Amino acid sequence: MEAELQRLREGVLAGLAGAADLRALDEVRVAALGKKGSVTELVKSLGALPPEQRREAGQSFNALKRELEEALTVRKAELEKSAVAARLVAERIDVTLPPRERPEGRIHPVSQVTDEIVAIFADMGFAVAEGPDIEDDWHNFEALNIPPEHPARQMHDTFYLEALQDGAPLLLRTHTSPVQIRTMLAGKPPFRIIAPGRTYRRDSDMTHTPMFHQVEGLVIDRETHMGHLKGCLIDFVGAFFERDQVPVRFRPSYFPFTEPSAEMDVGCRRSRDELLIGEGSDWLEILGCGMVHPRVLQAVGLDPDEWQGFAFGMGIDRVAMLKYGIPDLRTFFESDLRWIRHYGFLPLDVPSTYAGLSR
Repeated sequence: MEAELQRLREGVLAGLAGAADLRALDEVRVAALGKKGSVTELVKSLGALPPEQRREAGQSFNALKRELEEALTVRKAELEKSAVAARLVAERIDVTLPPRERPEGRIHPVSQVTDEIVAIFADMGFAVAEGPDIEDDWHNFEALNIPPEHPARQMHDTFYLEALQDGAPLLLRTHTSPVQIRTMLAGKPPFRIIAPGRTYRRDSDMTHTPMFHQVEGLVIDRETHMGHLKGCLIDFVGAFFERDQVPVRFRPSYFPFTEPSAEMDVGCRRSRDELLIGEGSDWLEILGCGMVHPRVLQAVGLDPDEWQGFAFGMGIDRVAMLKYGIPDLRTFFESDLRWIRHYGFLPLDVPSTYAGLSR
């Protein structure tokens, strides 16, 4: 019996020492100490021994089993250490090599400029308001003092839908002004909001697309006047174009929902290859504005003798083209990866008035 135990011991220890990896080591363990292993089978044979030999043989078997288990633990630790060392060598990174190029997402100029505009007006105390893209005639036209004969209501200018609401057709909103109406109906004055979003008109060329983006602003309180409107917009263009001073002028104009109404121009210099905002003797119109028409206030249940305010609106795509030198509006919507890599912005460059809008 002693000779048999010695041969078994030497065989298992040799197998443990010769195991090249953890998988081979586990095979040796199962062959020796598993349910049907050689050591296990030898222990099962104790029952066949005479009673006077069982105790001594059992002690020998247990001593062998403990020795093999300890040897197994030591060898396993050695192989695990070797495996980690080999993996570190195989996966070593040479930090002196240039980094591998990886796909990099970009923020679309429309999203970037929208965030820039929101950041500027947020510092002035404006909140962001939103509304549905599908509107009814009352919110889109009637409440904004747009008469039935106005060209904007015609089929060649507006996308009408087959669906009806209270007998009137629904339509894709032609501006974000309906958000102003919904805001005034939903709450109590004073109001100070901007409403960015998609708008839709039947038009398509280098400077027009059937779907485009607008942002409109609204201020309603008891003492607002035209001077407040001018000061607000002058501060905006200076911050947006990131110049200390931008020459501006206000020209009388007409909009059904404001009275008086004006268009705002900024000073610029034009050449064959570039348009530079903020200097030069030329002028460029960038937005429309005015004092909210009394009829608009009456439509939302406000007394024009008590409340007054101003509104303005501009095309986000248009001011993005001016600021970042994008020549064709249609390219905004062509999903060209080369274009977005050129004109896009890094995702982590979040616009702010203190850290910079267009870093």
